[in-house]
Amino acid sequence: MKNNNYLLVLIILFPLTLTAQQRLDKSEKYLGVSAGATGAMVGFSPAVGQDYLLGYNGGFIYRYIADTYVGVQIELNYARQGWHEPATDFSRQLSYIELPFLTHVYLGKKSRFIVNIGPQLGYLINDRKTKTPAESKEVQHVKQAQNSFDYGFALGTGFCFSVNKNIFQLEARAYYAMGDIYSNAKTEYFSRSNNMKLSLNLSWLLQVK
Repeated sequence: MKNNNYLLVLIILFPLTLTAQQRLDKSEKYLGVSAGATGAMVGFSPAVGQDYLLGYNGGFIYRYIADTYVGVQIELNYARQGWHEPATDFSRQLSYIELPFLTHVYLGKKSRFIVNIGPQLGYLINDRKTKTPAESKEVQHVKQAQNSFDYGFALGTGFCFSVNKNIFQLEARAYYAMGDIYSNAKTEYFSRSNNMKLSLNLSWLLQVK
């Protein structure tokens, strides 16, 4: 857990390593929307046999660039996460409102290679299970998520290109939670139960200034 906390601190401080970049003559501000597909799992310990639960996400983007090669990006997203157990066809769908705070790194002008990295907060708004095995007493089958707040880090990479003031973007992103959906107290069954997610999103942004 301490190692995870150290990693989160490093990600939060990552923008400070880029402050020596040259300032732009005119800053760039963008507003946009994003939508895409997700594949999610939960890192259980003890392990649970599972595969990716397919879902979707989408939301709004604000991007501000004032320096060469680096800017900041804030998002407000809805995302469906959870896991699927192929042995019983049981799945649990966890719906979150997410708030990523990202450092946006780019190379290029009209066409850009991008990297987004930073911490992410989430709040659980819905917990839904499907096809619960008959008479199952497995913890993950009978108990709802205990922790509504989620936090972790996100790392994405992709490409974007501009047409006039319009930006079209394709990004693949990974998210790893440092919190658990179930209590990890010594008296509880799971010592770890953190969200993990891969996503592929298309985005459209409009330069507003």
